Amino acid sequence: MNEHEIRDLCQQILSYAHADQTEVLYMGTEGALTRFAVNHIHQNVAESNAQVSIRVVVGKRVGVVGTNDLSADSLRATVEQATAIARMQPENPEFRSLPGPTPISAVTSFSERTAGYTPEERARAVETVIRLAKERGFEAAGAFETNINHLAVANSLGVWAYEPRTEAEFHAVVMADEDGSGWTQRMSIDAGTFDFEAMAREAVDKADRSRKPTTLDPGDYETVLEAYATADMIQNLAFMGTNAMAQREGRGPFVGRMGEQVAASSVSLVDDARNPRTMAAAFDYEGVPKQPVTLIDHGTAKAVVYDSASAQLEDHPNTGHALPAPNTWGPMATNLVFEPGSSSVAEMVKSIDRGIYVTRFHYTNIVHPVKAIFTGMTRDGTFLIEHGEITQPVRSFRFVQGIFEALMATKAIGREQILAKDYIPILAPALHIGSWSFTGVQSQVS
Repeated sequence: MNEHEIRDLCQQILSYAHADQTEVLYMGTEGALTRFAVNHIHQNVAESNAQVSIRVVVGKRVGVVGTNDLSADSLRATVEQATAIARMQPENPEFRSLPGPTPISAVTSFSERTAGYTPEERARAVETVIRLAKERGFEAAGAFETNINHLAVANSLGVWAYEPRTEAEFHAVVMADEDGSGWTQRMSIDAGTFDFEAMAREAVDKADRSRKPTTLDPGDYETVLEAYATADMIQNLAFMGTNAMAQREGRGPFVGRMGEQVAASSVSLVDDARNPRTMAAAFDYEGVPKQPVTLIDHGTAKAVVYDSASAQLEDHPNTGHALPAPNTWGPMATNLVFEPGSSSVAEMVKSIDRGIYVTRFHYTNIVHPVKAIFTGMTRDGTFLIEHGEITQPVRSFRFVQGIFEALMATKAIGREQILAKDYIPILAPALHIGSWSFTGVQSQVS
């Protein structure tokens, strides 16, 4: 469906509603995925789907129902069901209104190159990694995904927002043996920016270097985090609640810290959906323009993000960070940029007499959101640094670490950034951390 057809569909749904306010969220996706393992492509799939989520407001009662059956009868029934659910809800005394229309400025969120990517092209990209892995006698696994997304929001107050978006994500892990492994990942609006040869060599070389690791005692070590690990840490900070709802409820990492120093003065963290190196987006899931928000400004906790509900409650400008309704998260920072520094990874390593080099984290989880503590393991390349050089691989660690303590101990920030993703894409650099708390060592694989 094109923009004109989607707009007609949304207006048709709004005409079925007999409520105080109604909102239609349209999400259409054309996705393709190529997976590989043990040096073979084992899955190549494509999916096309379109669905609507209808939010109905009756007084201060709200009901939400979704469907991907876009026939007229189904849409009428969905509107009626949402209305019935709203009428059965208890009143929400905090609810005021759906947002009204606001001018939206376009951003570069769509790539014809990504939209036109073929299965054969994805296979050739995967073959690059498999070929280099096989040359060393290693095994490669991973996935290459391309998506076209059509997002539209319309409501009875006059909001209309439409945007086509593309995204491409490639990742691979290369296994050298039972202990040695290497990782690579890239994502972008434009799949044409991927250098598959360089990514393949990154994973293969890291796997080769990480074989036969030694066991090192747990403890606090000076540490270099590659951009992948930095991105994972910042994603956990976002999930802890860098938003107005968590702040108001006293459960977020900025509670009691706003206006205070939470990181080294070199650290700035911005949510900026207009940055073309992120997965750029012009508006949120309520059709409100996304605004850049500086969460940490040169080490100082400065702001949190808002959606319409939190903005109305606090009489604060809406920053355009709504998720699809209903959600228990509140607004969410989903285009985070950790501002770069001026160092190279080699310079960071050279400055360390004894420390640990971490490629990425695995299976991270929040320990305490208000204290900003998280835990996890290192993976796919953990090394000992001695006298300014990476000397040998070490067995993966488990860690428990305060994020603000790590950011306060930041000694250097990389000048290169990678857009990495677990759940939220983060544009992140490498970091030199003065002290990182490794609490345990992975058991040796038998």
